[in-house]
Amino acid sequence: MTINFTKDGALKLGKAVLTAEADAILHLRDSLDDKFAQAVELLLNCKGRVVVSGVGKSGHIARKIAATLASTGTPAFFVHAAEAAHGDLGMITKDDVVIAISYSGSSSELLVIIPIIVREGAPVISITGSDDNPLAQTSTVNLNVRVDREACPLNLAPTSSTTATLAMGDALAVACLDAKGFGAEDFAKSHPGGALGRRLLTYVKDIMRSGEMMPVVGSKATVLEAVNEITKKKIGMTAIVNENNEVEGIFTEGDLRRLIERVGDIRPLMIADVMTRKPTTITKDELAAKAAKILNATLRNQLLVVDSENKLIGALHIQDLMTAKVV
Repeated sequence: MTINFTKDGALKLGKAVLTAEADAILHLRDSLDDKFAQAVELLLNCKGRVVVSGVGKSGHIARKIAATLASTGTPAFFVHAAEAAHGDLGMITKDDVVIAISYSGSSSELLVIIPIIVREGAPVISITGSDDNPLAQTSTVNLNVRVDREACPLNLAPTSSTTATLAMGDALAVACLDAKGFGAEDFAKSHPGGALGRRLLTYVKDIMRSGEMMPVVGSKATVLEAVNEITKKKIGMTAIVNENNEVEGIFTEGDLRRLIERVGDIRPLMIADVMTRKPTTITKDELAAKAAKILNATLRNQLLVVDSENKLIGALHIQDLMTAKVV
């Protein structure tokens, strides 16, 4: 095999492949019919789990479709067709729905197990390249993802056909998602380790500083006492509260620097005379992402956490949000 590479040739072929695969998806869109709705209805009525199966390239696509379904509110898993014929078939029950993927519709591994699954009473959704093949004829409903030609110049390697199959799987998953009213919070629960999960599942109470870690002085304190509290708690500010622990104000390191520039000697000053009154606050049950938005909007690094009676219960620093990977 001789390598024959030119930049222009590679670019031209790359564009041709993307065009061919885009055309395949557009054709699939235009040919979608009631069978798609029937397949979605089968998935929505599934009392068990959705089992997605295939071999070869179709097997790889099947894994992705199973993962997409599972992460969007439709419990699903992948079973390799060959392994199913050697024991894994016991994982499939009559309450499940099976999605069998084979572009030719004649994969021997699937044709061995699908009749058994049908006899057990589980509906089968096949995804094939025609309506006239053994798998399609055995299935409850067949979704035809026929492409005129593979994007491969030799018209051999599964390219456009696998893209169309993957797109069909995405369409099924999203249709089910929408019908179930699956929202952003539901998605986050399936992705607790991801950025979206952290933003939608992390609350202020989960990361705020409280107790001895919370910087606070009384409204009768001096500025020097407030500075000592700021230094001790290392959060760059202190809250100021009255005798009922209600928030009166906030005093930050930035406020201190500006105060020194303005008056010089701060020793005789009382914190009540120089604090920022009615500071922006947040409650512990708000999402940490909301706290991040508030800090960004106010150009501050710290935020006080209060209860429904404006009593201080915690403090939050931008670094806490960064550590929790909310921002």
